Amino acid sequence: MEIELKYMIPDGETADRIWINELFAEEEEEDSREEIELIACYYDTADQDLARQGIAYRIRKEGEHYIATVKWQGKSEEGLHVREELTVPSEGNEPDLDLFRESRIGEELLAAAGGKSLEQLMKSVINRRRYRIDTGSGIFEFSVDEGMVETSAGTEDIREVEIELFSGETEELKELGKKVRTHYGLVPDDSSKYAKGLALIGFEG
Repeated sequence: MEIELKYMIPDGETADRIWINELFAEEEEEDSREEIELIACYYDTADQDLARQGIAYRIRKEGEHYIATVKWQGKSEEGLHVREELTVPSEGNEPDLDLFRESRIGEELLAAAGGKSLEQLMKSVINRRRYRIDTGSGIFEFSVDEGMVETSAGTEDIREVEIELFSGETEELKELGKKVRTHYGLVPDDSSKYAKGLALIGFEG
């Protein structure tokens, strides 16, 4: 399961302030800061059968590695996103649902696709600056994302803070989020990158 908080960042200057500022200096894991380009392609049938079943399927290039991910049963409120997630390594960015065949969601994924071929629905290109936070009772990943979501109907700029729960309690995640939100005057974002892309193409599911 994936549990994370998202907040919208108003501009690049604020994004840099958030990244440079040592709001979590005491909890930041030493040598955990890095910057990486994430290129994610989201796939679906021409009839968007996966989206209609509430399933997102993507292949993301992280550095030199490809990771295939399925997300489902997602919900969000006040910037808190909770969804089921399954991730496996991929040889490249060509869609292959058989990678998930041995799992329960794999069966649902294959059934939703109905044997139809998959095509790229959207693409996101994100520059992610991140580090880990270790509070002693929980581990979290703090990220500053900037980039865009691209679809056949247009693009949307992305600029956001993500705080993902790796281990620990959701309540502590909320406390970290409250600290960031209050300090920088940020607004919760209940829309994922995938949801933003669906809105661009006018998807009605």
